[in-house]
Amino acid sequence: MPSVTLREIGPDIEDAVRALRVAPGQEGFVASVEQSFVDAVDEPEGNAWMRAVLADGIPAGFVMVAWDVVPVPGEMWGPYYLWRLLVDARYQGRGIGAAAVALVAEAVRADGADTLLTSCVPGEGSPQPFYEGLGFVPTGELDPDGEVILALDLATGPTR
Repeated sequence: MPSVTLREIGPDIEDAVRALRVAPGQEGFVASVEQSFVDAVDEPEGNAWMRAVLADGIPAGFVMVAWDVVPVPGEMWGPYYLWRLLVDARYQGRGIGAAAVALVAEAVRADGADTLLTSCVPGEGSPQPFYEGLGFVPTGELDPDGEVILALDLATGPTR
């Protein structure tokens, strides 16, 4: 597995991060990096924490977390919510996504959180099995778009 790190998105790697794309057929399950940038501006209350996922120093993915937000039932999940996780099609299947989630968990744990939330579209091809394999469990809630809300107990996982 490559060495995976998270890094702020500066001008030197922004174009490479914006160019990341999921595999064909996955577009219905994760928004693009470009859309994530738009969402971060359109929803400033989400306090977007965005990072490039580097594999051996090369941009291979993207994460965006709603960071320490005030939850609003049915509208804003939190206080820590994995808003986006994208691994470029060229880098999938190498453990990069799992390593990125572990790094995000480590960062929010260090900020004092005990739970990390995320959501996903249910159905064939959904990333739900990926998240459950990392220790996320369905909360029984759905967001307004019908996405399943999942929670990760940061006392138990995942870690690097």
